[in-house]
Amino acid sequence: MTPDRNERSPWRQLVSLPFELEVVAAIFVVAASSFLFLKLASEVREGETHAIDQAILLQLRDPTDLSNPIGPHWLEIMFRDLTSLGSPTVLALIAGAAVIYLWIDQKPGAALFVAIAIAGGAALEVLLKLGFARPRPELVSHLVDVNSFSFPSGHATMATITYLTLGVLLARVQKRRRMKLYLVAVATFLALLVGFSRVYLGVHWPTDVVAGWCVGAAWALGCWLVATWLQGRGAIEGENSRDVQTQQPR
Repeated sequence: MTPDRNERSPWRQLVSLPFELEVVAAIFVVAASSFLFLKLASEVREGETHAIDQAILLQLRDPTDLSNPIGPHWLEIMFRDLTSLGSPTVLALIAGAAVIYLWIDQKPGAALFVAIAIAGGAALEVLLKLGFARPRPELVSHLVDVNSFSFPSGHATMATITYLTLGVLLARVQKRRRMKLYLVAVATFLALLVGFSRVYLGVHWPTDVVAGWCVGAAWALGCWLVATWLQGRGAIEGENSRDVQTQQPR
């Protein structure tokens, strides 16, 4: 017997989720990420995470020489490179390129929204760092230079904010759901790599990075929800904006 062509595979069911479920899922992630961040912040202030933070950092170092991370030397070099994906310079270049792309693609509203969303996220990250003022870990040597407070991780926060904001907003103007999922998956993977690199290099406690991921995810998906609402009101361009433009008489 040949399979019914009208019967959808699990993959097709996944990529064809109703839009309403996407919104509900985004709201859930925003709420869960915000709750987890607040929980972490409370425990960090009370010192309840210190033992697990220390244990993880020590697991990533040679027990006979805490200045050396585990693994071959090329792994350290790789993470030094990967951590640059969360640096202010690289993120500014990527965000700027995305804004220019949207502008050239005749989506000025979306371009302005991306710029505001990322700039607002950067301001939030600075305020959180100043508010908590957590010192950097001194348990192991730092393998890259740092000169700011530790909680939440700036690299993890801004990598998640930038990549996930761009991923979900660029996905919003795509028609194919497979492309939407691909963009969000790549954005998430990059944010995870950057965050882990900060712990591997010894410049952040693990809870700093987890907190950064939570803040970034909540901000990015919150921006997606706002963008969705604005698109419904016609304030910024949606996935069908180009089709509408090409159908207008000249």
